[in-house]
Amino acid sequence: MKLFLSVLAGLLVSASGLGQNNSLGQSDPEAKQILDRASSKIKSFKAIQGTFTLAIQDGDGHSEGTKKGTLLMKGNKFKVDITGQEIYSDGTTTWTYDKSSKEVTITKNDPTAGSLSPQKLFTNFYDKDFLYKLNGEQKMNGKTVQEIEMTPLDKSRNFHKIYLYIDKKTHMVISGKLLDKNGNRYIYSINSLNGKAAISDASFTFDKSKHPGVEEVDLRQ
Repeated sequence: MKLFLSVLAGLLVSASGLGQNNSLGQSDPEAKQILDRASSKIKSFKAIQGTFTLAIQDGDGHSEGTKKGTLLMKGNKFKVDITGQEIYSDGTTTWTYDKSSKEVTITKNDPTAGSLSPQKLFTNFYDKDFLYKLNGEQKMNGKTVQEIEMTPLDKSRNFHKIYLYIDKKTHMVISGKLLDKNGNRYIYSINSLNGKAAISDASFTFDKSKHPGVEEVDLRQ
């Protein structure tokens, strides 16, 4: 799940602090301009409702399956619903509901944790964590997209590359690809994105009354 959130956050990356020098090199200033525009576009939305598709491939490019999901975001709150699992966060608490086992794990949010989550989208979380560069332009589903290659500075992460594909015309990220150290590829495509969605705060809290028989595992200690 941490891997999933890493890519999802990468798809809507906030570039507000990118472009700094670091001991391992310097990021591409042209890529920074592209990311800044994409970041500004996302930041202009008060609430977001979106749908996405996740395609998983092995190291040889063979399909390991496809999943569809939905994303809700509002301030520091989010809800992710992907095949077999739902994740809720009200900004303080996170509920991870596994549908097959009928179990929900409750954890306290830790803003200092190293894992990525959608609620970190609007910070400069990436400013010290990645090198990035513009690889050029290509056509994707009839659109001209700009490919940004991102390399984590922390070599202990379980992935070694993230590629973002940004629509040159709309400045929106429309796809992303993560390569893990086992050779697997996780390819995300954003199918729809509504930046004017009306979303209630109750949407970001797991309601046990609507899930009878679910076992709670509370790790908030």
